[in-house]
Amino acid sequence: MDDPLTLKGFRIYPDYLDRSQQAAMIEDLRGVLRAAPLVQPVTPRGKPMSVRMSAAGQFGWVTDRSGYRYEPRHPSGVDWPAIPASVLSVWDALAACPRQPECCLINWYGEGARMGLHQDKDEADFTCPVLSISLGDEGLFRMGNVARGGKTESLWLRSGDVVVMGGAARLAHHGVDRIRFGSSTLLRDGGRINLTLRVVT
Repeated sequence: MDDPLTLKGFRIYPDYLDRSQQAAMIEDLRGVLRAAPLVQPVTPRGKPMSVRMSAAGQFGWVTDRSGYRYEPRHPSGVDWPAIPASVLSVWDALAACPRQPECCLINWYGEGARMGLHQDKDEADFTCPVLSISLGDEGLFRMGNVARGGKTESLWLRSGDVVVMGGAARLAHHGVDRIRFGSSTLLRDGGRINLTLRVVT
C-alpha cells in the first residue's frame, strides 16, 4: 500500500478501492438502505439539508428539530442494519484504532448537494479517528482548522478514495463544497455516496 497523501493532518488514500471493490460495496449498501432508507434531514432550525442520510451499526447520527445526536434506531423505528464487512475491512486496514466503529453514516449527494464546514464532535472518544469512503461522483473536499476561520485546503475526492481524520485533524472543520454530478458511472442514477465510520461511545 502506498503512503497516504497528508494535508492539514488529514490522511488521504487515493484510489484505495478498485472498481470491483466499489461495486461490491455499493451492493452491500443497497441491502442496508432497503432496511433503513435514506431520509431528508433538517437542522435544529428546521432547514432541510441538501444531502440524504441513513446509517448502519449500533447508532445512526440524526438531526431534526430536537438537535444533533446519535440514535439507536432509524426514524422509522427499526434498528440500524449491521455495518457491512466490506466497509469494516477498510477501517481495520487504515484506522489504526483498537476499537471497532459503532456508526457508519451514509450520506448521499445528488446534483447540487453540498455539506458546509463542520466538526465531527458528537462522539465521546476523540482518540479514535473518523474514516471517510467516497463512492460515485467526485466531491470537492475542503479541509479547515480546529478553530473556525483561517486557511483551508481543497481536494477533489474520487470514487474509491479514503480519508482518515485522526490526531490533530480529528476535530478539524471539513466539508464538501460541491460534486461533479455525472463524473462517475458507479451509481446508476449518478450522485456521490460518502460513508463515515465513527466510534460513538
